Amino acid sequence: MGSRAGARRAAAALGITGLLCAGLGAVMIALLPKLIHQQVLKNVRIDPSSLSFNMWKEIPVPFYLSVYFFHVLNPNEILKGEKPQVQERGPYVYREFRHKINITFNDNDTVSFREHRSFQFQPSRSGGLESDYIVMPNIVVLAASTMMEHKPAPLKFLLTVGLSTMGERAFMNHTVGEIMWGYNSPLLNFISNNLPDMFPVKGKFGLFAELNNSDSGLFTVFTGVKDLNRIHFVDKWNGVSKVNFWRSDQCNMINGTSGQMWPPFMTPESSLEFYSPEACRSMKLVYKEAGVFEGIPIFRFMAPPTLFANGSVYPPNEGFCPCLESGIQNVSTCRFGAPLFLSQPHFYNADPILAEAVTGLHPNKKDHSLFLDIHPVTGIPMNCSVKLQLSIYMKAIRGIGQTGKINPVVLPLVWFEESGAMEGETLRVFYKQLVLLPKVLHYLQYVLLAVGCALLLFPVVYQIRSQEKCYLFWSSSKKGSKNKEAIQAYSESLMTTPPKGTVLQEAKL
Repeated sequence: MGSRAGARRAAAALGITGLLCAGLGAVMIALLPKLIHQQVLKNVRIDPSSLSFNMWKEIPVPFYLSVYFFHVLNPNEILKGEKPQVQERGPYVYREFRHKINITFNDNDTVSFREHRSFQFQPSRSGGLESDYIVMPNIVVLAASTMMEHKPAPLKFLLTVGLSTMGERAFMNHTVGEIMWGYNSPLLNFISNNLPDMFPVKGKFGLFAELNNSDSGLFTVFTGVKDLNRIHFVDKWNGVSKVNFWRSDQCNMINGTSGQMWPPFMTPESSLEFYSPEACRSMKLVYKEAGVFEGIPIFRFMAPPTLFANGSVYPPNEGFCPCLESGIQNVSTCRFGAPLFLSQPHFYNADPILAEAVTGLHPNKKDHSLFLDIHPVTGIPMNCSVKLQLSIYMKAIRGIGQTGKINPVVLPLVWFEESGAMEGETLRVFYKQLVLLPKVLHYLQYVLLAVGCALLLFPVVYQIRSQEKCYLFWSSSKKGSKNKEAIQAYSESLMTTPPKGTVLQEAKL
């Protein structure tokens, strides 16, 4: 009797446990996606209480600037009208340090900040030293010559004499460190002292001088605290919502983010748009494919072929003109009138005639395409490689002897790559919290539901078996009572006196 009661209690306990497990699993299936969605939205916004705030404030990903120079092999022949020959030198790699300063939260759901940047040379990662000499076009001389192209002949003559006196030529020979961070230019010093409004650059001239120990301007972006649809998008840059470098409102618009984070819950239909102060414009990357980075699912976004296409190939870019061949963008309007062009390295995705005009260029997707790998749930970059090239348009300027007989050509100066990948403890924490934990919870909900359903079978089986035993016992008892009645009737018949005339037969052995 006691064992039977214990079995009933055990079956009931298993049934209750199964019911709880199945109920918890069902609740998790119904509510877990919504809960994860809410937690992501809460922790990606720009707010001191969010988990991603410190990552946004002090980017933990190590960034590197890799610079490749186009060393000119035949400068004298170019001055005689021959085809340029260049040799790629590098990379010269710099560790890039970034941190936000002057962070100010505003009343309109925005935050303003400046991002300070500094660079430190990394000899172990580089293919040369900062003391290496590079022959390349003299940007200051060629820019001044282009600006004087339509000036009266006497002014051109004075410029020619002045350049000769100062020893300035169309090509220069300086070290990597000087070209990067600045060198003394007699012509620039003369212009700064006598024509201060012609070039805003003061002191030394270097391709990256204005980036070191400085910032890219005052950004004001939406925090996403009040309106999650606008999270990370730029509201203003240096106090304006559009620039005035280009010829159309569409091209002047400051669109997208500041280039560090994007809104969460991306789909293949999403695009990455960001404003680049260095390019003086917003740029848009498009979805390419899904993939995995160190166990973390990512979406890869790449530059479309139309990024630097001219207006005849891609009409929306008409505002960036005047244009030359497709695939290069004229940035002279935001570079003091200097005839500079922006493109992808080696004129990748540009009109082939550009690469064919210079010996030593080999554009290819593997080495020269740019991409960003984004975790689609949070909008946080996992791995990125942004590659751009700066070139100068050169030609003979009549009346300025330093330009000789240069045939018109877009000559590459330098291409550079800003790259970074999440690694170390930051990557491990990111993986545990945003990949491993949701995956465990995802499987746990189905395990609980399955275990709960399995446990619920125990009391059902016990009940069925109990009913079978009761039936068997009832059947056995009924059969026994019938036998007793038959035996009793037979005994009574033996003890009863037989009626007259009945013949008793003798039993024979």
